[in-house]
Amino acid sequence: METVHNLNDMEKLATAQLDRRTWRFNYAAAGDLISKHLDQEVYRSILLRPRILASVKECDLTTTIIGNTVGLPLFVSPMAMVRLAHPAGEAGISTACAGLGAMHIISNNASMTPEETVAGAAPEQIFGFQLYVQNDRSESEAVLARVNKIPAIKCIVLTVDEPVPGKHELGDRGFEPYDEVHKGHPSPVQEVSTPTSGVSVAIPSVSGPASDLDWSDTLQWLARHTSLPIIIKGVQTHEDAQIAANYAPLVKAIILSNHGGRVVDTAPPAVHTLLEIRRYCPDVQQKLDIMVDGGVRRGTDVVKALCLGAKAVGIGRPVLWGLGAGGVAGVERVFQILAEETRSCMQLLGVRRVADLGMHHINTSIVETQIYDRG
Repeated sequence: METVHNLNDMEKLATAQLDRRTWRFNYAAAGDLISKHLDQEVYRSILLRPRILASVKECDLTTTIIGNTVGLPLFVSPMAMVRLAHPAGEAGISTACAGLGAMHIISNNASMTPEETVAGAAPEQIFGFQLYVQNDRSESEAVLARVNKIPAIKCIVLTVDEPVPGKHELGDRGFEPYDEVHKGHPSPVQEVSTPTSGVSVAIPSVSGPASDLDWSDTLQWLARHTSLPIIIKGVQTHEDAQIAANYAPLVKAIILSNHGGRVVDTAPPAVHTLLEIRRYCPDVQQKLDIMVDGGVRRGTDVVKALCLGAKAVGIGRPVLWGLGAGGVAGVERVFQILAEETRSCMQLLGVRRVADLGMHHINTSIVETQIYDRG
């Protein structure tokens, strides 16, 4: 892992290790992958404004997420069936998160149960649980009853951006990045990745995800079955952010996310939605914690999102790369890289605490021209 200097290196290493099925599962996105790529590109259009002579010998990365202290302004976004990448699975990610204090949101479609995932967690570790509401509500109610009994799980992350499946076209085509790495080496190294047969969702659904959800009925139903704080994941417009804020304090936070570009292509990156909120309904930031995910590959990306007002930044695909490339050690290396890059970026901006980052540390002029204009 010492030879992995950035997340691009980790992706290349994971691509060399993973079988085609697992690589496809992680790489795929909706349509022409425009949203997936824009998630990354938008950060490159935001420029930093470093300040000098600011005494930054010490730099503190701790912050809070809905009142819980975490060691990093980072969280693991929910990812399905990560045991496809490595047998350590979700429990391995949990172990890696413990080292630097990152929050782990457990997927509703995880390949290990929530109990297995948190079994070896440190006492101070923070987890969330992603919930897809099922057509048969009793299935979701049974899951909530289990989750409510796990003290390490501090919130329910209601994911609402995929009422119907998105369209992925990565079938027999689209494997060029994978095939380029494996040119002359047709089989991945099996010592790190494992055969993917037999990996499945630990808590399968019979009835399937519901497509009839609405704001009032869904949130009232959820509140009847859990007392845990509710985070809504999948907000992509300022209008929905405002509605979510209207349901505070029942709703404690929102995650701005286009699902890694996996649901509807040309949906906006989280940065666009966050700038929309700042422009049209800035009061939302006072009512809710706002988190973002999608496209983060550098510590500078993390810092830019924090400057825009995000409380924490989620990573998905890079965690699976780390797991596939080196198990727990690979995920630990992903967090180490991002933590080091985030800390050095803050210091070079003249900032010692996450809470001190703000809009005056960035130039968003280029991106502002792309933000929705409601006239």
